[in-house]
Amino acid sequence: MSGRMVHHYIPNSSPETLKMMLDEMRLNSIDELYTDIPDRVRLRGRLNIPKAMSEYEVERHVEELLLRNKTVFDAPCFLGGGCWPHYVPAAVEMVVGRSEFATSYTPYQAEVSQGILQALFEYQSMICELTEMDYSNSSMYDWATALGEAARMARRVTGRNEIITPYYMDPHRASTLKVYSEPAGMKVLTCTQDPVTGQIVVEKLQEMITSQTAAVYVENPSYLGFFEKQIDLISDLAHDKGGLLIVGVDPISLGVVKPPGEYGADIVVGEGQPLGNHMNYGGPSLGIFACSGDRLLRQMPGRIVGLTSTLEGGDEAYCLVHQTREQHIRRERATSNICTNEALCAVAAAVYLSLLGPEGLRRLCETIMVKSHYAMKIMNSIDGVKTPIFEAPHFKEFTVNFKDTGRRVDEIHRRLLDRGIQAGKVLKEYPELGEAALYCVTEVHTKEMIDSLADNIREILR
Repeated sequence: MSGRMVHHYIPNSSPETLKMMLDEMRLNSIDELYTDIPDRVRLRGRLNIPKAMSEYEVERHVEELLLRNKTVFDAPCFLGGGCWPHYVPAAVEMVVGRSEFATSYTPYQAEVSQGILQALFEYQSMICELTEMDYSNSSMYDWATALGEAARMARRVTGRNEIITPYYMDPHRASTLKVYSEPAGMKVLTCTQDPVTGQIVVEKLQEMITSQTAAVYVENPSYLGFFEKQIDLISDLAHDKGGLLIVGVDPISLGVVKPPGEYGADIVVGEGQPLGNHMNYGGPSLGIFACSGDRLLRQMPGRIVGLTSTLEGGDEAYCLVHQTREQHIRRERATSNICTNEALCAVAAAVYLSLLGPEGLRRLCETIMVKSHYAMKIMNSIDGVKTPIFEAPHFKEFTVNFKDTGRRVDEIHRRLLDRGIQAGKVLKEYPELGEAALYCVTEVHTKEMIDSLADNIREILR
């Protein structure tokens, strides 16, 4: 570099340096570097951006911008549908914030750190205990990617090309499943659900299961909050025809309901965000992935941390025992390239579950059940409002239909937002449900918050 530095952030900005570089490239001006960009789309003149600011001015400016945001602490949030407001104990934040753990990237050479390996081993162990499955990997991106990987895994194990899914499932999760499945030559078939109870129509399901069915996928609880009561029968139907049963779960619900391992699930997927992870603008999330049976273990995506002993036999040691990513084994034998996820979310889940323990998780579930059912009861008392739409047991989330009020659900949602309440998710993806929204109530909602929600809806509907 020669010549003086014109701009302290751009070292090569002096005229002498620019001329030297242009001469080297045999060009007359910087514009000649961009001749391949059509002239009609090139910017002429200066960018419309504010004037330069000092560091202090930038800090004040950013703070003013941030103050425009409304968080769940400013506006009570009843919005569910894939990311839920749960309380994160301070101890979780303290542990995952330690420099030994804190990284947004997966520990790439976890072999060098017994601490991170032990943390992930504890996570796997607790997920297995929670779901009653034999094996768990060290987490994936989110529920949707875990489901996509589960579908491809079912295809590898069974040699079949079809997966049957419920009609009422998160449209984004369904879309991700297709992105994973279709390039592998798989078909995603949709099973009918009863419009009154929400339950899978088992007669239809029985007709759909064939020798090409790799797996039947069931969400319990469903995307719309209700439980599938025929899960044992569905499990038998899938297995009788040689297919697998994949179950999607909200892990918090497993504090009170039967774990998937008890009704014969082969693969369990789910969203681990409720386990000690903040909503963080919708991400990052935590994909739960567990399975049972040795034939499935070798086809499991991601990686598994195992516990062994040192050569001398005197000490415990943790190590990666299974990682079938294409960079570790031959590409054609790789089961997935997902190992690079936010494993810090898995560490947070391990800390969270260890703090609660089985008794704490059960009490948390009971609290959510009581509060969500109170919310349904009080909202159901409002003229024209019906909740839940489906006649089935619910957990945490429930549908609300405003059709008989004569008002549009998106109008009610907007007016609640104007009053500082983040209402339920408008269910545009299911127009047959009418003016419907998906509400969510967890342990963070107080009775006063729920009563205020109902009172504001009453006032809006007058």
